Amino acid sequence: MENAPEPRIGDRERREVDERLRRAQDDGMISLAEYDERAQACYAARFRSELEPLTADLPDEGPASAPKPEPETAVVEPAWHDDQRAPERRAHGRGFRGLLIAAVIGVAAVVAPGVLSANQGAAVFGSKVVQVAPGQTDVQVGVLFGSTKVVVPDGTQAATAGTTIFGSTKCDTACAPEPPGAPQVQVSGRGAFGSVEVLTATEYAQDQDRRDRDD
Repeated sequence: MENAPEPRIGDRERREVDERLRRAQDDGMISLAEYDERAQACYAARFRSELEPLTADLPDEGPASAPKPEPETAVVEPAWHDDQRAPERRAHGRGFRGLLIAAVIGVAAVVAPGVLSANQGAAVFGSKVVQVAPGQTDVQVGVLFGSTKVVVPDGTQAATAGTTIFGSTKCDTACAPEPPGAPQVQVSGRGAFGSVEVLTATEYAQDQDRRDRDD
């Protein structure tokens, strides 16, 4: 009985062998010249028996690993995607900022005359230190986008008055109760977008020492 003819191979089988040869060349198992020679024989082969010798001396690769999934690319869309009102919202935001700036300018214009007329001067876009002389009973300071420190003598009873719009007035130790008969001083702070801090002479000296050490 005659042997059945060997089935022919197609391009799929040739490509599989060529891919294995490419990996072997990439891994340094065969040289580039060897790869070229074997690849030519691979694509010239008509039967599987002609392909087998081309990879016979290569180690088994084991089961092919599943291809790694392509990482998903997150698509970040604008927060107002498909929202036809987005331009109006942006315009509204610009309008609000404009009103806020106008309000700040208006407040500054109203309080500026009082700030500049303070008898101890004013801190405008900066800082100022006011030293209260012993026996002085009234101090007026102004702040506009700045800060003022009022330093009173130790043992003096301080009290605060006035209004600082969008700002603050701080008086801890200096405003603490003193023994009866202690000298009195009233600190009036006026202005906007700033701060007034009343300190005793000792507190101020300690604050300066800390600043010097930090520098």
